[in-house]
Amino acid sequence: MATLYFHIPFCKRICSYCDFYKVGALALMPSVVEGMHRELDERCGYTSERSLSSIYFGGGTPSLLHPSDIEQFICHAERLFDVSAVKEITLEANPDDITAEYAEALAKTRVNRVSLGIQSFDDEVLKLMNRRHTAEVARTAVRTLRRAGIENISVDVIFGIAGYGGASLEHTLEEAVNLDVEHISAYHLTIEERTRLGLMTRKGEYIPVSDDVSEAEYMAVHNAFTAAGYEHYEVSNYAKTGCRARHNSAYWQGVEYLGIGPGAHSFSGDNRMWCTSSAKEYSEGVVLYEGEELTPTDHLNEYVMTSLRRVEGIDLDFIAQQWGGQHAERIAVAAKGWVESGVVVADGKTLSIRPERFLVSDAVIESFFE
Repeated sequence: MATLYFHIPFCKRICSYCDFYKVGALALMPSVVEGMHRELDERCGYTSERSLSSIYFGGGTPSLLHPSDIEQFICHAERLFDVSAVKEITLEANPDDITAEYAEALAKTRVNRVSLGIQSFDDEVLKLMNRRHTAEVARTAVRTLRRAGIENISVDVIFGIAGYGGASLEHTLEEAVNLDVEHISAYHLTIEERTRLGLMTRKGEYIPVSDDVSEAEYMAVHNAFTAAGYEHYEVSNYAKTGCRARHNSAYWQGVEYLGIGPGAHSFSGDNRMWCTSSAKEYSEGVVLYEGEELTPTDHLNEYVMTSLRRVEGIDLDFIAQQWGGQHAERIAVAAKGWVESGVVVADGKTLSIRPERFLVSDAVIESFFE
């Protein structure tokens, strides 16, 4: 089965750290939404699979759309795909969009999972990030969704913020645990060049945290959430039993997906394609794509990368079957040092990174690449 992604590239306010494609020109939203319906009709045959396992609305800020607009996209997908096996339909949302009226309308749609971009429960951090909500608004949003009947909620938090470790981070982690949500994503702040924080860093107005601080805060996050009963199942993701993110897990497992909207990416097995990032052109009916064909080496490296980000790790027998025994042998040799250092666990023909050492996953992955 494949997955379906809708990219809603609109934001009322641009966060200082975000490098995803987004625009503040909300006046373009109706024409972009109309264009997305046209694109869905035109590209529904891109994936070889016509049955879906999940649908995801990301952005940008999908919660700027009325729930009825969200449901129209779902109905449209139902006409083009087999959605009988869809177990998860996720909407990313900003906390301040979640009014009682909005939550009640959303609960009447087929959206059954909401991912809230909370990021921090420290209002000073939220100001630094240029978020448009406060900590109290975030707490209220979760309660409002619960009262409306949304039973599967995920929240995002960010760590590795210079000047806001220690008590500030501890408070955010405690608040996140107290929300008792089903899923938590915890991301280390990345300084992207084309962001406000990137500019501040180049000007010396913001100094990123050191590697030692990163490691200490990563362990604080890991310990807080696992102690609360969450499974650390992927580098940045924690879930209660049975509540892993189905859509994101499909990405990590190499499942085909169709992305709709300006800036959205698609994958059909041997081909990756993305729509150029221009909401204005898209709204005018100018929809352009770029793409690439994947080689066997690309597939091997992507399997290594996505699998080592998860607790399941890589299967050497699978690598031997798919790409040849020499690749499995090469990786097994490269893994010896990581196993001896306690970073990697070797369980038969499976190699996996210990969750508490996921922070160094990039180095392990690179050493296994062809």
